[in-house]
Amino acid sequence: MSPSRSRRRGRTAGAAPHPRAPVRPAYDLRPGSPDLASFPRAEWLKAARRALTAAPSHALDYGDPRGRPELRAALAGYLSRARGVRTDPERIVVCGGIAHGLKLLGSVLRARGARTVAVESYGLDVHWRILASSGLHTTPLPFDRLGTDPGEPADADAILLTPAHQFPMGVPLHRDRRASVVDWARRTDGLVLEDDYDGEFRYDRQPVGALQGLAPDRVVYLGTASKALAPGLRLAWMVLPTGLAQEVAAAKGGVDTCGVLDQLTLAEFLTSGAYDRHVRTTRLRYRRRRDALVAAVAARAPEARVTGIAAGLHVLLRLPPGTEQSVVQAAHWRGLALHGLARYRNPAGQAEPLDALVVGYGTPPDHAWSGALDALCTVLPG
Repeated sequence: MSPSRSRRRGRTAGAAPHPRAPVRPAYDLRPGSPDLASFPRAEWLKAARRALTAAPSHALDYGDPRGRPELRAALAGYLSRARGVRTDPERIVVCGGIAHGLKLLGSVLRARGARTVAVESYGLDVHWRILASSGLHTTPLPFDRLGTDPGEPADADAILLTPAHQFPMGVPLHRDRRASVVDWARRTDGLVLEDDYDGEFRYDRQPVGALQGLAPDRVVYLGTASKALAPGLRLAWMVLPTGLAQEVAAAKGGVDTCGVLDQLTLAEFLTSGAYDRHVRTTRLRYRRRRDALVAAVAARAPEARVTGIAAGLHVLLRLPPGTEQSVVQAAHWRGLALHGLARYRNPAGQAEPLDALVVGYGTPPDHAWSGALDALCTVLPG
């Protein structure tokens, strides 16, 4: 064997293996993302061109830590009209996603002396971990046939809720509980953190208004462009009580940490009406998908049942007891990415365990939707 060949073989034997790229599923029905292929690229480019042309040179500087004034003004108008939020631009802080917003809020609440945040028994563990990383204890709220029960959370300084469309259970906060949680906040000087992640997408009636509209001085409203446009924009916003807005802005480090060009583009997208047009178009698409899913499950898998209101980009699909894990595994074998409800259950919660799937019907592109729906029905018990 030649020395050069020996050296080549030696390098091959001793080299670290190349990491394999993650295998993409044939179909993806995991929740949390819209149909990314529907992102309005042409309209976004037009808005970006108009925004950049009109922007003064100083707009490209470090800027206000609350975010560009153009975007905050556009959001104030839009949120008032579309979600019933009561605010002005001075009380809005732009952030890089709801997770970023919760991190900022967690640090400010902890600095104020807060110790405990009550959270929903079903939700996103990443949000619970973010609050915990700020030094806050999280305690789960009860969940019953009416949904989350905020009740009188013992020793809680704040409550994190998804009141318009509870994630992942898919029900709104009961009207009596909306009133009671606001009353709790006023009596105890507490705060309600309202995660309105998909409040624009209601299909059978007008969306329920934001909880913030009932008590702007006690509710922190969190909204995002992730569901209506795309998570990759990393644009979200908080509407805060006046004093808290200043503290959260300071927690960003005194400078704007979100991309100026995307902020200016989103402001133009909102004020030009392009955002409303896009939401109307996608709302119709997602309503048709949800209707098709409900009909297909009823016809092909009668042992499963779609629950929750006609809203958002996901449904909760109830399964016969003891079948959740086997259905998720069967889906994996068929190249279908699915999440079971168990991954969203707070381990410290008292809610009765349920077997269910959290099906994100917004995720597939149009060309893959029928195949994904067929794959889902194939693995469901019927």
